[in-house]
Formats: sequence, structure tokens, C-alpha cells
Amino acid sequence: MIRIGKIVATHGLQGNVILTHIGGKNDWLHVDEAIFVAMQKGSRIPYYPTMVKRVNDEEYHVRFDDVTTVEAAKRLIGKEVFVHQEILGAATIDNPLLWIGFNVVDAEKGGLGPLADIAQTGHQWVGTIHYQGREVLLPMVKPLLVEVNLRNRYIRMNLPEGLLDI
Repeated sequence: MIRIGKIVATHGLQGNVILTHIGGKNDWLHVDEAIFVAMQKGSRIPYYPTMVKRVNDEEYHVRFDDVTTVEAAKRLIGKEVFVHQEILGAATIDNPLLWIGFNVVDAEKGGLGPLADIAQTGHQWVGTIHYQGREVLLPMVKPLLVEVNLRNRYIRMNLPEGLLDI
């Protein structure tokens, strides 16, 4: 599964929520097609949309089957949303935000562990891994990225010497 976005707010009085996403221009979200909400770390609960309204390339208004009040919708705010990769279809699947959870493999050191987070800083993406008990920031730039394998969920990199020691 791929992290596609986050529920950021309620919308209206009937339990609708605002879902921000990185799916781009593709209409990937459909009524009665399950999406998975991380209610707790490591758990992904399926939710079935009964109403979907695409607001723009980064936002949907959604009503779920079992969420009918504002109070119930508020419990979803801040929760990450995941989908199966097949649901995205032709959506922008090269977005680095999709890489969270992918295993990072260095050409010299081998497996470094999963990508814990990624953020855009100016014109560059920076990934975070936990390596040997420390948090390490990795510049996710073309000269260092050898391969991003979406199917097998790994990122092969050629890191400069000493980067993991900082």
C-alpha cells in the first residue's frame, strides 16, 4: 500500500472530510472503493466513500459509509490515508511522498532501513532514515538516486562517503 494523503479537516455538518492527496490530476478516488486510514500506528482500517467530490488536483471532499456526524469525522483529522497502488492508475506515481516506507539500499553499505519520512526543502527532497540509532537526512537528488522501484518498494542510492556518519 502507498500513503496517498491525509485527512485534514471536516467539511459541513454531515460527517464529510477534506482529504489532501498527492494523486495529481487523475480521478483515482471513487465511491465504494476502499481507502485505508491509519487510525493507530501500524493499523490501516478500510473506509468506503459514499460521496466523493474532487475539489482540485490536491483535495477531495469525502463522505464515508460509517461516518455520519461531525464528531465522528473529527476523529479522522490528521490521519494518514493509504491505497493499493493499482487504484492510482495513471496518477503521478513518481512523487517522492509515495516513497515513505520504501527500503533504502546504498551501493556500498547495503540495506539502511525504511524511509521514515520525506520533505521538500526548497527545490530538493530530503528523506529521513533511522540508521544505527541515529536519524540521518538523505538528499533525494538525481545524482544520488540510482533506482526507485515502486513494485518492490525500495530505493537504491549511491551515497557519498561519510554521509551516514554525520
